[in-house]
Amino acid sequence: MDVIKLTRELGAAIQQDERYLAFAKAREENEKDQELLDLMGQIQLVQMNYQREAAQENPDSEKMAGYEREFNAVYDKFMGNERMKAYEAARKEIDDMMNYIMQILGLCVNGADPATCEPEKQDEHGCGCDCSSCSSDCHH
Repeated sequence: MDVIKLTRELGAAIQQDERYLAFAKAREENEKDQELLDLMGQIQLVQMNYQREAAQENPDSEKMAGYEREFNAVYDKFMGNERMKAYEAARKEIDDMMNYIMQILGLCVNGADPATCEPEKQDEHGCGCDCSSCSSDCHH
């Protein structure tokens, strides 16, 4: 049995999944959205200006605070774009699917029955714990 061949088949199946198709469409829509592209350019410019100022021997704290405010304003507008919201929602679906797949593979590597193993249900914080014995410091 060729594990790499099977992995490639899984990859092909993932690319046919409705979650992947929605993600690919959202990514394509973002790449065509001139407003998003302009906002991304603004974000990069603000980041460069901030980094250049931060690298100075005596950075101007007022300038840096201004760059932070400008970055936050542009970033909020970027993330508030409807296409970006759709992209982020589709990306989360893909991330959730891939995490689930990876958990199943992890269980199998540890000897679980591939036909019946089931990852622990994850809560909104990405863990399966009830917090009573948690040391992750996530405070939920």
